[in-house]
Parts: sequence; C-alpha cells; structure tokens
Amino acid sequence: MTSKFSSTRRVFMMHSALASAATLLAASAQAQSMVAEADPQAAALGYKADASKVDKAKQAKYAAGQACGNCALYQGAAGSAAGACPLFAGKQVSAKAWCSAWAKKG
Repeated sequence: MTSKFSSTRRVFMMHSALASAATLLAASAQAQSMVAEADPQAAALGYKADASKVDKAKQAKYAAGQACGNCALYQGAAGSAAGACPLFAGKQVSAKAWCSAWAKKG
C-alpha cells in the first residue's frame, strides 16, 4: 500500500527532474556563440561572416549568391539569421556568411 506522502514525493521528484532538464536545455541553446573569423577552423575554411566581403581573388571557390543560408550544411531554419553548422560544433554561423566548404542544397 502506497502512502500519500510517498506518492506526493514521487510527483515532486519527477517535476523537479523535468524542470531541471528544461532549464539545462534552454541554457545550452542560448550558450551557442557565433563563429569568429579568427577561429582556427573558420580561418582554415576562409570563413567570412558577410559573404559580400569575400576576397574573390583569394577564394576561387566563391561564386556570387553563395551563403551559409543556402548551403547544404546549414542547419538553421529557413529565413533564420543564424544557425548551426556541423563544421563549427557548438557555434552558430550567420546565414549571410560563407566558407570554402559551401555545398549546394540538393
């Protein structure tokens, strides 16, 4: 037989665990910073936060109209200002940015 106390305690513990998980999830989503052009991975890929500022003489792969927002690797929602990219784990890229790993969306 279950006492009222243990049932209430069990419900309290479940609610506490859910609240903690939700708080951690929200904090991790907000903690993602933007990729800096000076980041070693970004520099190696010729990352520019603004694709219109790509030096076309140095980046032969760049073509007008290419940007992270229309790259197959971009994981942000359509129309979003920034989103995740698997090349820069834990950081976000601007939808208007570009790097040499740009790949046409299928």
